[in-house]
Amino acid sequence: MNAVVEISHLNKSFSGQRVLRDINMSVYPGEVVGLLGPNGAGKSSLMKILLGIWKADANRKDDGVCMIRRPDRIGYLSEQNPLYEEMYVREYLLFMAQVTEGVTGRKAEVERLIEQVGLRSESHKRIRYLSKGYRQRVGLAAALMGEPQLLILDEPTTGLDPNQLDDIRRVIRLTGERCPVILSTHILQEVREMCSRVLVLDHGQIRANSPIADIQDLEQFFHQATQQPLNNC
Repeated sequence: MNAVVEISHLNKSFSGQRVLRDINMSVYPGEVVGLLGPNGAGKSSLMKILLGIWKADANRKDDGVCMIRRPDRIGYLSEQNPLYEEMYVREYLLFMAQVTEGVTGRKAEVERLIEQVGLRSESHKRIRYLSKGYRQRVGLAAALMGEPQLLILDEPTTGLDPNQLDDIRRVIRLTGERCPVILSTHILQEVREMCSRVLVLDHGQIRANSPIADIQDLEQFFHQATQQPLNNC
């Protein structure tokens, strides 16, 4: 099976200080990959490089050859989930369809996404009147516009109540069946509930990479991974 994302020997520095160190990772179709790590681990930096916002460092002789292969169409839901609150749900999604490259049959695409993320009952409302859970669904629908080949989610469940958590988790799991998902979080429970594989990032290094099914105790797995000595290369 060909990887959708393939990265080798990726490094990123700011003012001479490395924030990502020799990152090697792959993401395959059908996966929901949990990018797990404490605050400041480098998750946001890695996502920005995957999204093409930042460039990786140029090769150094001792780094190996940096290679980044990623799809052209990537959907992204940020932690802040910026929305035009005065717009109606369907109106906003039609606007997003207009500004998203490659979307044809805009009305049909919007109706498909409204159904996919479970927004039918709220689609007639202004976004400002939606609960946090339904706002997240609007952001997820926008991120899925145009059928991306990869979906990147940054802390998508922050601030949700237990019922909203269950709904969003279900939507994300179902989404992962259609396109691979990278889920960035520092919450172990989110990885346990939604992901098929976990990458632990700490101090800019990938410390562990394992299928969830092979991990008996995720808390211990995370603790052991983040207690490894730092490789200062």
